[in-house]
Formats: sequence, C-alpha cells, structure tokens
Amino acid sequence: MIPVWMGLRVKQGELLMTKTRKIVYYAFFITLATALGVFEAMLPNPFPLPGVKLGLANTITILALYLYGLRDGLAIAALRVLFTSLLVGTFLSVGFYLSLTGAVLSTLVMALCIKAFPVLSVMGVSMAGAVTHNLGQLVMASLLIQTPYIFYYLPVLLLAGIPTGLATGYLACLLLPHLEEKKPHI
Repeated sequence: MIPVWMGLRVKQGELLMTKTRKIVYYAFFITLATALGVFEAMLPNPFPLPGVKLGLANTITILALYLYGLRDGLAIAALRVLFTSLLVGTFLSVGFYLSLTGAVLSTLVMALCIKAFPVLSVMGVSMAGAVTHNLGQLVMASLLIQTPYIFYYLPVLLLAGIPTGLATGYLACLLLPHLEEKKPHI
C-alpha cells in the first residue's frame, strides 16, 4: 500500500488521487495554459487578419475537458484567461472580456460536443470550439461597441476558426493518449 502522505492511496487495486495531488494537476494545467497564452501574446500575429490567433492555450482546455470534465475545464479556461491577462497587462480591458467570453462559450460547446456527439474526434471538437470562440468574441464585441456591423467580419472569423481549431485539436490529439494512461482516477 502506498502511503497517503505521498499523495496516492490504493483502494482495491485502483490508483486514487488525493485532494493535494488533484490541486497539483490543476495548477499544472492552469500554469501551462497561462504560459502558452503569454507566449502567444508575445509572438507577432502570423495571420494577416486582426483577431485571429492559433489559440495554443485552448489545447489545455481541450485536454482538461477530456480528462476531468466540464466543471474543471471551465475553471481552467477562466483562470487561464485571468492569469494571462494579468501577465500581459490586459486585465479588465476589451481584450480581457473578449477572451473570457470566447473561452467560456467555446468550453461549453466543446463539452456539449463531447457528451452529445461521442463519435466526434478531438479535432472536430476543437474546431467547434475555435469557431464558437470566435463567435463569442464577436457577440461580446458587438455588445461593447454597440453595433451589429461587426458581424460582417463573421465569415472571416468562422473560416479562420477551422484551421486553427484543426491545429490545436491535432496537438491535443497527440497529447491525450499519453495523459490518459498516466492519469490517476479522481
């Protein structure tokens, strides 16, 4: 039997996660997502379109949804947006509200896709999340600037969400099997 003070305990041959170990896993996910968000904010935009980013930090949200579920995925996504905005200096700015709205909405849609459409691949879920993220940001932008004319940009952002969602989904697809085999049961 593994001692409880090591963060693990064995119950009928199954590896269970203690509260301390669970906090460490979540802190790792939040830290990694924040680091990816800050890294991406420091890079010049590789796309010639305003508002289009790869969204590397969303890879961590996808992993959290598959490994831990909606509640923890939402918490990780929201904390990632909060910490990234504090580190890059956009806290409570327009960019913060756009990011938070996109992150929450895309996390909800990805969780719905995982539950309602189990045949959908990780990349399909990621593309749905990327498109929804862009849609959520446009809705928030229209509320903030109080004009519907911003929706003329919707086709551009929807088309941009497909390759970016495909790329982050592919990355999550590569990482997920390795994390699933090492993940203790909660």
